[in-house]
Amino acid sequence: MTKETEPDARVFFVDTRFQRLARRGGGISRDQAISQAQAGIEEAGGGFEEWVDAELNELVDLVKSASTGRAAPDWLEAANFRSRQLRDVGTTMGFELLSFVADSLCDLLDSIADGAECNMESVVCHVDALVLSRQERYRHMRPDQVPDLTKGLRRVVKHVST
Repeated sequence: MTKETEPDARVFFVDTRFQRLARRGGGISRDQAISQAQAGIEEAGGGFEEWVDAELNELVDLVKSASTGRAAPDWLEAANFRSRQLRDVGTTMGFELLSFVADSLCDLLDSIADGAECNMESVVCHVDALVLSRQERYRHMRPDQVPDLTKGLRRVVKHVST
């Protein structure tokens, strides 16, 4: 081997305990594991919509109290926590639009927490979009199916963040 063909780094593979356990005999097949995981998600989905509604109602109440000047000092952190929860589980449960809007709200609330002006109209706009995403017509839509909404929310976040 010459200097030009010699590799810069030596690549080696580590055999971890997890990899050894995964290769051993027994257990269930990959297809069966995937099937069981999907069944678990569907089973958990039964109470999911009620949970989403409860989280969304709490978020609406937080934003209403902030809009009227009656918010608790930690309303921003509480609203951000609720929007993060909605964002983090929405896509897994088939609510991609809800996750997109919640993620956009997280970005907006993070900007406010970092010192951007607290424009309540922007926050209310996002919360209204979350409520809209829960309606039957929009419930299982993807963000690319409502481009005007998604572009508008991105513009709002960009405007507040700058």
